[in-house]
Amino acid sequence: MRHQLPPGSAFRSANISVLDQLEESRYPKRDFSYSVKIMSNETIQAVEKPARKQQQRSVVTQQKLLDAAIEAFSEKGFKGTSTRDIAERAGVHHPLITYHFKNKDKLWRAAADKVFRDFRRSLAASLEDHQDEDPKERMASMIRAYLQYAKSQPALHKVMVQEASYPNARLDWLIETHLKPLFDTTFVLLEELQKIGVAPAGNSKLLFNMIRLSSGGLLALGNELKGSSGIDINEEGTLDEIAEMIVRVFLPGEVPRTA
Repeated sequence: MRHQLPPGSAFRSANISVLDQLEESRYPKRDFSYSVKIMSNETIQAVEKPARKQQQRSVVTQQKLLDAAIEAFSEKGFKGTSTRDIAERAGVHHPLITYHFKNKDKLWRAAADKVFRDFRRSLAASLEDHQDEDPKERMASMIRAYLQYAKSQPALHKVMVQEASYPNARLDWLIETHLKPLFDTTFVLLEELQKIGVAPAGNSKLLFNMIRLSSGGLLALGNELKGSSGIDINEEGTLDEIAEMIVRVFLPGEVPRTA
């Protein structure tokens, strides 16, 4: 307990200083800013951990819904698919579709966007891997990449066939967002091959679409091909055989050699 000193005492200020020092030695001041900092960090970590887990669960749920939507839409089309069917395929509660994608149309667009974005990336990667090759080999590599992706993702052509059967806003979106940018680039590549005599003369856009339908479109008929013609697209070597034949038929010429 601090002793009371008489007012005006000469020792007042000195004694107060000494007593303060003694009290401080008994009750040392703590660095509360450090403690608050530790507590703040611990609190933030405690809050962030559940948040990160929630984000991870959210990403997993979205992926499940997208995969289920791609499968359902490619099988039944937009009109024939219900969001309840998609939720059941994904193994999640039906209201989560509304939570993550708002409605069926936005879910369809998200699913289609994933399929066609990945497709364009696979073609771009093929061109980059063969950038030092001649123009014919670059186009041949694109045809092989096209076949490989269409085989791994049957929804690529099934979705297009479903939507192209009648005019609709989804088809317009698909054309403007994904198809035209890809097609316009490929038209230029084919025109270059026509100029050097590798590809046959004529409408480059028609030529491209004939190649396209002979590639991915052929795989979309896999079940029918197996039953009617004995062609098994799952058999090893079939994709390579299709790619080689497409190149021989549609790119019959050779790149001129410089002297």
